[in-house]
Amino acid sequence: MATLELRNVNKTYGSGLPDTLKDIQLAIGDGEFLILVGPSGCGKSTLMNCIAGLEQITGGAILIDGQDVSGMSPKDRDIAMVFQSYALYPTMSVRENIEFGLKIRKMPQAGIDEEVARVAKLLQIEHLLSRKPSQLSGGQQQRVAMGRALARRPKIYLFDEPLSNLDAKLRVEMRTEMKLMHQRLKTTTVYVTHDQIEAMTLGDKVAVMKDGIIQQFGTPQQIYNDPANLFVASFIGSPPMNFIPVRIVREDGRLCAWLDSGQGRCELPLGALDPALEGREVILGVRPEQIALGAAEGNGLPAVRAEVQVLEPTGPDLLVFATLNQTKVCCRLAPDVACRVGDSLNLQFDPARVLLFDADSGERLDLRLADSSFKDNVARFKGR
Repeated sequence: MATLELRNVNKTYGSGLPDTLKDIQLAIGDGEFLILVGPSGCGKSTLMNCIAGLEQITGGAILIDGQDVSGMSPKDRDIAMVFQSYALYPTMSVRENIEFGLKIRKMPQAGIDEEVARVAKLLQIEHLLSRKPSQLSGGQQQRVAMGRALARRPKIYLFDEPLSNLDAKLRVEMRTEMKLMHQRLKTTTVYVTHDQIEAMTLGDKVAVMKDGIIQQFGTPQQIYNDPANLFVASFIGSPPMNFIPVRIVREDGRLCAWLDSGQGRCELPLGALDPALEGREVILGVRPEQIALGAAEGNGLPAVRAEVQVLEPTGPDLLVFATLNQTKVCCRLAPDVACRVGDSLNLQFDPARVLLFDADSGERLDLRLADSSFKDNVARFKGR
């Protein structure tokens, strides 16, 4: 096990070309599971290759256990990597694939046999050791690729989108197995994915990337509940956060925004905002589960009447789509809610969870609830 630190890491592929990685700064502790997540082309696989030593950085430093390994070759960094393509030797059996790296390191045969038995039991592939890769399913091949990495007992494991070639059901199963494996081994791990569900369920820490820049770094809960900007808020969460254009206005001495469904309007008090925001167009963000079905009579919480336009039953939830401020919004309701397309529903908001973003820069704006009576109403809303 080991610590991993990236200090102002930069990567460019030539003079005059834009940086692929820009001042990357990350630090993960001994035994932590770091997720690098972002859309295709954001630089996450390039960063993984730089950590592995497959590509050389053009600035900054990579430290493992406090030692600068930036100039070291991959074989000297004590890192094992699992790729998206399983990269198994087709003419070798499962056993031979797992033990190949150990033989290259000239480990005694008794030690090799012990390691193969250990990882085969851990990954539940004992019965597959004599088979060739062509005789295995995709999930079994992925287990063998993982077993080859596990047998080395490196300081750090690197996984580059290892589950993306699997079907949806098998991905869920392998995700659970990977989490169980990490809980047993407690080895420092860096995992690249474009799947935000994998990021939320697997990682101790998550780094969200865009255009070669770390947009936000934190725990999955921090990333989900307190996104730093519009990109992070939109990328993390399924269904994604709703974004509603609003204008900040002053009503009865306090700043607020109005939500208009075409069937009614409601005032959404915004607490102690910077007075300079008055009259500004901003983006209001609210997640689907933070819009609740309210009673017809007001209870002191913001509510607006809206017409149901689309229904999407998912089994555990009912996704309801309506329009606010001429923008389609999604509400996640209980599956037994009785409604049809064209019905009018009373939608209420959890004001403590509403976020505001600058319409131009996309950066998060400070939002605090100032009115104590309003906070009490929020507490009742959340306790229902």
